[in-house]
Amino acid sequence: MASLSRLGVVAGFLAVAVLCLPLADLATAGHDPWATLARMGRGFLSPDFSAIEQIARAVALTVAFAVAGVALGGIAGLAMAPFYRWRMVRGLAIALRSVHELFWALLLLQVFGISIWSGVLAIALPYSGIFAKVLSEILDEADRRPADWLGPRADPLTRFLWARLPLAVPQMVTYALYRVECGLRSSAVLGFIGLPTLGFQLDTFFRQGEYGAAGAVMAIYIALIATVRLWMRPRAVLLWLVASAVMLAQVTSPPMGQGALWRFLSQDIIPAPLRRGDPAALWPWLWDLTTTAILPGLAATLIVAQLALVLAGAVAFLGQALIARRVTGRVGAAAGHLLLVILRSFPEYMLAYLFLQVWGPSMLPAILALGLHNGAIIAHLLGCQADGLRLRADAPRGLTLWGWEIVPRLFGPFVALCLYRWEIIIRESAIMGILGIATLGFYLDDAIGELRLDRAIVILAATALVTVGIDALSRAIRARIGAGRVQVAPAGTAPGQATGC
Repeated sequence: MASLSRLGVVAGFLAVAVLCLPLADLATAGHDPWATLARMGRGFLSPDFSAIEQIARAVALTVAFAVAGVALGGIAGLAMAPFYRWRMVRGLAIALRSVHELFWALLLLQVFGISIWSGVLAIALPYSGIFAKVLSEILDEADRRPADWLGPRADPLTRFLWARLPLAVPQMVTYALYRVECGLRSSAVLGFIGLPTLGFQLDTFFRQGEYGAAGAVMAIYIALIATVRLWMRPRAVLLWLVASAVMLAQVTSPPMGQGALWRFLSQDIIPAPLRRGDPAALWPWLWDLTTTAILPGLAATLIVAQLALVLAGAVAFLGQALIARRVTGRVGAAAGHLLLVILRSFPEYMLAYLFLQVWGPSMLPAILALGLHNGAIIAHLLGCQADGLRLRADAPRGLTLWGWEIVPRLFGPFVALCLYRWEIIIRESAIMGILGIATLGFYLDDAIGELRLDRAIVILAATALVTVGIDALSRAIRARIGAGRVQVAPAGTAPGQATGC
């Protein structure tokens, strides 16, 4: 198989982005964006904590949904991990993780309503697929000699529980704590579709024009994410699980009626022609759905993702220099770290929501949100690697060091990380449609709003297939450029952490 040049791959992605620019809707709303930014800035710089009781309850529920969802997803993923090589198990895990938490939540709301199960399962289902993949990799990397020492008489369960699992537990715990951080982001975002988490409070305050209160929510959210490694300790997991269960038990929701799940599975998701007993109309129905929703949504999703990927690469390429101490100094590196922490702490959806208030419902808010968030993640990982590089004693400092030493040595990991994030950017681009941007999520949300769940399921399947396809293409390109085994995370990072959440 012929190899690809890394510079050629970058040039190819840039060329595709240039071709996408004329097709992108980058128009801004008619109002003055700078006036809106000024009002938001004043509110964020002087946060109003007068609604602290509401915010505190939203924080508690955000943590509760995250802990419960990650715990349930982790248990399911651990159960699948030893059998991940089985095609059926691997296919199930891929299908689960290829659908975004928000899409799961939109479907689950049709069955459970605004209840704890809608939120917990929306996080647990995709996370179980992620856990299955990552935990299987951790198990594969564990020392096999203790399992071999047990001899052929030991049954597989004994071999797993007593020889393989104990060696993998430290890395599993590290990854689980990292996934809790991702779960907090997912839990907060679920508030934008009605669940009582921080996203719900942020949306409420923005709709009421209370930017000071919105600034308080954002400040508390950043503090929550920044300190997660301090308050979420392995020894306190049981305590957090009990506290989360108690908190979630206090959430009340209107009943959905008996048989909602059965009706959803046996009627709602069955294509309309089949429900009417007219199978001959199935193909025209699918063709109409494809031409009026899937193809336009897919085109918009790919355009947003391509432009966002290039922006993320630019942010990462420049951002890695910000946090390299030998490039910007201690003060500059500290300021760079703070900026990157803020950008990567906010989920893409939340950033896009904020930008939407300024520029209106075009592709611009989605591209900026996706590019800044993912670029900050890649820049952080590359900056950590830059600080770990072994340099000669007489190596220069500043931009000379960055341009002539760091960039050439980290260009391979830079390309590999961008390709890793590509699949995630596609996945996140699709959900931006819920904000009114015409990606696949827009058509999915429209179908669910009209209670045409059969159409929603087909659009969801198309979204999952696109995500899986981009992931496969990304892996193929990485293999062709020789980046399949490039270390793309700092030493000590759990497998899979480089791809983020």
